Amino acid sequence: MDFPVTKSNDEWRSQLPLERFQVLREAATEAPFTGSLLDVTDEGVYSCGGCGQVLFTSNQKFDSHCGWPSFDACEPGTIVERPDHSLGRTRTEILCSRCGGHLGHVFDDGPTETGLRYCVNSLAIDFAGE
Repeated sequence: MDFPVTKSNDEWRSQLPLERFQVLREAATEAPFTGSLLDVTDEGVYSCGGCGQVLFTSNQKFDSHCGWPSFDACEPGTIVERPDHSLGRTRTEILCSRCGGHLGHVFDDGPTETGLRYCVNSLAIDFAGE
């Protein structure tokens, strides 16, 4: 996939803290129930930790009890999906459409009318309150 923001791994490494680099650029996953944004309920926006693109809003967030921040929708055009076969089963990986940063996965078991659960690593996103 081609993305508008492209950098070498060395450039990303120099700009991102190690744990954030591992999640965004190497598709690592933070341990469940450890992310700093899991319990945030303030009004605001959630942006890509790599390039700053706004991905989600606080009104899209819900508590899915899965251990990671969850959203029932994303801002239009901000997420791309691709198949992920890394755990011996097929899941749908979600990436920032601007920089290709790994955010997490989307599942079709959400409780709202969208039926979606975007399960996102806190290390992959930033929160800005209103």
